[in-house]
Amino acid sequence: MARTTPQDHQATEGQPLYWHVATQLLGELRDGTIPPGERLPGERHLARHYGVSRETVRQALEVLRHDGVVATDRRGSHAALPGAPVETPAALTFPIGARTADPGTVDRATVTWEKPPPGHARALGLAPHRPTLMHRYESADADGAGRRTAVTSFSAVALAEVRELGRYRDRAGGSSCAQLRRTYDWMRQAGLTLHHRDSITPLAGASSVRVTRRVHDQYARPLEITELLVDARQDALVYEFTLPAAG
Repeated sequence: MARTTPQDHQATEGQPLYWHVATQLLGELRDGTIPPGERLPGERHLARHYGVSRETVRQALEVLRHDGVVATDRRGSHAALPGAPVETPAALTFPIGARTADPGTVDRATVTWEKPPPGHARALGLAPHRPTLMHRYESADADGAGRRTAVTSFSAVALAEVRELGRYRDRAGGSSCAQLRRTYDWMRQAGLTLHHRDSITPLAGASSVRVTRRVHDQYARPLEITELLVDARQDALVYEFTLPAAG
């Protein structure tokens, strides 16, 4: 008997719930919401996303595995549709504005567990006065010029989904060094597809500019917001973006 999969037919009302979930997930694989080679979110997250049980998610994943569009190994399930694998975006350094350390640069980075600024709380969907993990980065040349300061607040989603970040809660005393340069790698390894929006605002009456980065995942859930202040007299801000060719 020939097998049928979500690729062969549209879901109908008479098909089981897991088939509908498999069809929806296949759509996200096809449209690039979950790019080729990316790790899929965990069963618990997918169950919440689709409003079904984890058993239904397992059945849906089995359908997609059977058809070869999802592959599973010890690290979890991955999108296996044909296409170019997603490479780590070199331009997405954390925090935004972080520079490659050299003998003439003084860097400092720490983490705290505290109430974020009101604007950060609103952007991340946090309740008023709810604390979260915050990262502070400072950089300057040896003579004090070219100063950069960045403040990042992480959302509850980021701390729940990315275990490497969650572990920092117990170390967030604000005194020890905490270089989180691999933050975006950790997020991607947790199955999150990253979408970032950077805005640059000149500060009136000052030589500095503010760069605000907002990052969300494939389900439009906020992950972090960073505000960077840069002394623009010395530095040029360079942003690189790679877009796939059409077709």
